Amino acid sequence: MDSKLSQHKHFESDELSRMPEKEKGQNGDEQIVAEIMGRRFSPSLITTRAWERFHFVGHEIEITEATDSYGAVVWPSALVLCHFLEMNVNSCSMGDKNVIEIGAGTGLVSIVASFLGAQVTATDLPELLGNLQYNVLRNTKRRCKQQPQVKELFWGVDLEEKFPKSLCQFDYVLAADVVYHHPYLDELLLTFDHLCQDNTVILWAMRFRQEKENQFVDRFQKLFDLEVISDFPSLNIILFKAKRRRSREKWSPIGC
Repeated sequence: MDSKLSQHKHFESDELSRMPEKEKGQNGDEQIVAEIMGRRFSPSLITTRAWERFHFVGHEIEITEATDSYGAVVWPSALVLCHFLEMNVNSCSMGDKNVIEIGAGTGLVSIVASFLGAQVTATDLPELLGNLQYNVLRNTKRRCKQQPQVKELFWGVDLEEKFPKSLCQFDYVLAADVVYHHPYLDELLLTFDHLCQDNTVILWAMRFRQEKENQFVDRFQKLFDLEVISDFPSLNIILFKAKRRRSREKWSPIGC
């Protein structure tokens, strides 16, 4: 694994355990964060293949990660979303629901949703689809009620052609860590808007890093009613639930 990427990921996954004892407990979320991060098991030996193992919904999930892309690594936001899906099967049931994940990356969230009974479409950029497809098939083949699909999705590009509103009516849109320092925030907002019907629920785990993320949330709220489900200050992660607004404001591009 690329050394910079490996070091960054190791820091995020292990940051709570390395906090000084006197700092633990300041945020009040350390116990639940430890439970969430405890679902990840890294290999004790260095291998030629970058992989990690996770435990959700009674299944052991082995995820292969790419060595050259931040988009093909399991970040803490994905674990937060997986844990929520597992612990809220009644209030946010995935059973027989039509679900799409945008920015699926390694596929962990899509795999967990599939284990919970959803018909899942996992999407990402073309260069990530090979690893995404590998992880999805490895972990779900003959283990899920409905085999998940993997599809290419460029945010904001050919949305009606590839995901026509008349045919693609999703119950849930799942997203973990799709807002960060990239130039496609306007396209991301257009994609959220296109994929949602009036009754579609967005479940979105977001790590706040820069002011630009706050700007995106402000614009997002012009199109969607946004509710904070959970807040994890130790990780700077907020889990949101959103639906289309009945009265929608005009919005301007992020750069304006």
